[in-house]
Amino acid sequence: MEERLQKILSARGVASRRAAETYLEAGRITVNGRPARVGDRADPERDDIRVDGKPLPGLDRRTYLMLNKPRGYVTTLSDEKGRRTVAQLVSGCGARVWPVGRLDLDSEGLLILTDDGALTQNLLHPSHEVEKEYHVWVEGDVEHALPILRGPLSLDGVPLHPAKVEVLGADTLSVTIHEGRNRQVRRMCAAAGLKVRRLRRVREGCLTLGDLKVGCWRHLTKAELSQLLEDPSKTEL
Repeated sequence: MEERLQKILSARGVASRRAAETYLEAGRITVNGRPARVGDRADPERDDIRVDGKPLPGLDRRTYLMLNKPRGYVTTLSDEKGRRTVAQLVSGCGARVWPVGRLDLDSEGLLILTDDGALTQNLLHPSHEVEKEYHVWVEGDVEHALPILRGPLSLDGVPLHPAKVEVLGADTLSVTIHEGRNRQVRRMCAAAGLKVRRLRRVREGCLTLGDLKVGCWRHLTKAELSQLLEDPSKTEL
């Protein structure tokens, strides 16, 4: 089936769609021996697509990682300000992977990285409503904040799905959300009068952080990957 070359290159882990456009503009992509242009379409099963003269990577070469992101790292492949990036933490994995979604500089915990563009789009698409659970250490009146956090909330005028909020300790909450809006949990807590001291993502869909040490990564198991590919919104293995 024919698809835009930017989508094909992203799905094969060559580059993001935006970066793929620069590859095409630079003449680095050919289809059946001819230079391709932005907007061109091709069928990877039928056409000979090459990057810098090399055949397009096959679909079977995919990498799926779980990282326990520490605080102080930005969730990007490079940073113009020279800050430490999650790409540095997984540089030894043997593949060019990118983060699926974000954790801000001061947040930590579970982060998926992959070179599978199709899975990336699947996990980030709002229709799947992939649950994300966070443990949040806070300051403030928790009892007063609970009905606000559990009730109808909106950010930037956009209504949010009701969050599931449980008390884990005197100053610790479990907050489960479906969206992934910028600094969402922190902004929800601020709206409820709480100050976040520490925030850690412990689950995303069927994946749980478990005992993975801070700053370390591992490959997803076959069982985890199978369920993630089947239905990323499921919560149990």
